Amino acid sequence: MKATDILQDLTGRVREAVGEIPRDLPTEVVNAHPAGHPNSLVWLLWHTGRELDVQLSGLTADEEVWTSEGYDSSSGVQGAGESMGFGQTPAQAQDVTAAEAGPVTDYVTAVCDAVDAYLSTLDDADLDAVIDDAWDPPVTRGVRLISILHDAVIHLGQAAYVLGTDAGSSARG
Repeated sequence: MKATDILQDLTGRVREAVGEIPRDLPTEVVNAHPAGHPNSLVWLLWHTGRELDVQLSGLTADEEVWTSEGYDSSSGVQGAGESMGFGQTPAQAQDVTAAEAGPVTDYVTAVCDAVDAYLSTLDDADLDAVIDDAWDPPVTRGVRLISILHDAVIHLGQAAYVLGTDAGSSARG
């Protein structure tokens, strides 16, 4: 198996995980902050898409899916501004809201499609190219892709946890 095939498999797992989030959750579940944590379900979904999208755009030099496919307006996400969520204060994270999860999960799926399209243009040798020498050791394309997909998996796991909490389960009925 090629390394790019493994990365595409991981991208597929991210797509599957976001597909398990119910599209028709009540607004109070989408925006719940279990135990007062600043990251709601919508923040976790939005950030998953944004961190993949922004960093993929940096690799491809393509416009972000967020704007190129109109998710900045059609996702229903409010309070996010131009951010991707990294470095937000707790108050800024709490300001990120949406009426429903479906359009935000659509965004994450669209970004996964863009990641897959990018991966299909690479061979394994491309993964060894240094793309950021500001770090020690320098970051390769492969390490960056693993990093952003790993972050997506973590945040989707947190989203699944939120759905299993009292904030998620009691509001769903």
